[in-house]
Amino acid sequence: MKEDYLRYEREFLSENAAKSEQTKGRLREEEPCPLRTEYQRDRDRIIHCKSFRRLKHKTQVFLSPMGDHYRTRLTHTLEVTQIARTISRALLLNEDLTEAIGLGHDLGHTPFGHAGERVLNALTGHFKHNEQSLRVVDILENDGRGLNLTFEVRDGILNHTSKGNPATLEGKVVSYADRIAYINHDINDAIRAGLIKESDLPADCTAYLGHSKKERINTLVNDVVNSSYGKDAVTMSEEGYFYMNKLRTYMFDNVYFNANAEVLQQKSDRMLALLFNYFIKHPGEIPQGMRNGDMTQCVCDYLASMSDIFAINTAKRLFIPEGIED
Repeated sequence: MKEDYLRYEREFLSENAAKSEQTKGRLREEEPCPLRTEYQRDRDRIIHCKSFRRLKHKTQVFLSPMGDHYRTRLTHTLEVTQIARTISRALLLNEDLTEAIGLGHDLGHTPFGHAGERVLNALTGHFKHNEQSLRVVDILENDGRGLNLTFEVRDGILNHTSKGNPATLEGKVVSYADRIAYINHDINDAIRAGLIKESDLPADCTAYLGHSKKERINTLVNDVVNSSYGKDAVTMSEEGYFYMNKLRTYMFDNVYFNANAEVLQQKSDRMLALLFNYFIKHPGEIPQGMRNGDMTQCVCDYLASMSDIFAINTAKRLFIPEGIED
């Protein structure tokens, strides 16, 4: 079964696709799995790790949303992975590698979305969620032993941001899929929340990309595929890239930095700052498995690992007095 799939990779995938037999390897050598390729094994390790499960209670855009249908960091991850697999399949790239990168790309994201990332960066002097995601899979998961993933998956996780330069085409696919996913599902959530209407979106963007989430995603996915097919690079047309980024700018101006959103983000900023300063002064209250090395890094690791709910409950426990029962 495994040999059949390895033959499929060799004979059917594009010459530009990453082949699991040609991986640059893991941080520590391991016996190969008799059933799964190296990238399939990485995907399974990510799905089964604790950091992946915690994504279900981490903010995408809207802090602690009351409705059932707003995206969380977990549903964002799944949408990114689905879009990335569609693109990789069309380009005859390695879907298993693409899926593993997509599922792992946000494992190190903070509670409260980019507001949490911003405050940890301010408190520590340097914090990037992509770097923290690599730290999660290399060090923090599996009781400090890490997941020992392949180079290609680790590289894709680290370089999934727009400024990254992944070593594989599959990593570049995830980078585009991340932007295609979050721009469009965040528009969908903002409309659901009543912050904007479909008619508020820039008219030239909707005229080119489409008048619904489905149409816009379809346009952008086809743009990437048509611009990249048969090439040794993954790219977009100038028009597609322009209108995608114009929508992104619109979202920053009208949703991400909306006045109401800023009020909630300022509250989460203050709460994380309180937690950070508390644990710096009380390092013994950090879980034993995270108390290794520089204390600022340990506190940062602990706070970044928290879900929104856990961070809020921890702040309540530490800073809000409880009443005395009769």
